[in-house]
Amino acid sequence: MITAHKIKILQSLDKKKFRQKYNLFLVEGNKTIKEIPNSRYKIKEIYSVSPEDLPVAKSLITQIEPTILKKISFLQHPKDSVAVCELKENFLVENVEVQLILDGIQDPGNLGTIIRLADWFGIRQIVCSEDTADYYNPKVIQASMGSFLRVNIVYENLEKVLANSHSAIIGTDMVGQNLYDFKFPEKFSLVLGNEGNGMRSEIKKLLTDKVTIPRFGSSKATESLNVAMSTGIILGQIFSEK
Repeated sequence: MITAHKIKILQSLDKKKFRQKYNLFLVEGNKTIKEIPNSRYKIKEIYSVSPEDLPVAKSLITQIEPTILKKISFLQHPKDSVAVCELKENFLVENVEVQLILDGIQDPGNLGTIIRLADWFGIRQIVCSEDTADYYNPKVIQASMGSFLRVNIVYENLEKVLANSHSAIIGTDMVGQNLYDFKFPEKFSLVLGNEGNGMRSEIKKLLTDKVTIPRFGSSKATESLNVAMSTGIILGQIFSEK
């Protein structure tokens, strides 16, 4: 049984202020939910139309009808289950070999994809500016496809973090060195800027190196690449050399 009040609370979790108020966020889909028990996150409760597929304590699961799932899901086409999880505070890990630095990434889909890329390439930390999209946003969680469970994502004052860095700080820039000619060091931070405005001037001043993805096509219609696409191209090049 799920009450109308509970439904209202779950529906409110698409907004950051309510996620913080209740200290909760949602994870959708059995595939990702099955991974949560092996992570640092704690499941508070699960609402499912197919509870037999979930290898978790049955006391956590409430079986619901598809019509109820549609009410509490943030997906246009809801999956099988919704898990209600507790927020966790992450802490900055110093002296990691490779980390991503996100300066003002606003689109939840971009952030989720970047988290997924970091996980794919074995990058264990993403440091976000304080105005970067909240990674507990349902669209970020969905786009990350469970990778948020394995990547340490923190929100910090980037100027302070980078000013205290003892490794290379490499940023993307239209006038940077050709990505395919650049030799990446063993230890570095890769800085990615806002979708529309790029990285802030204060952050750009702290870069030790700049790289650019060269255009091979002759068309000028495409002015720039999506930040998540750029991340994938750059990481692919970096790790092809390792």
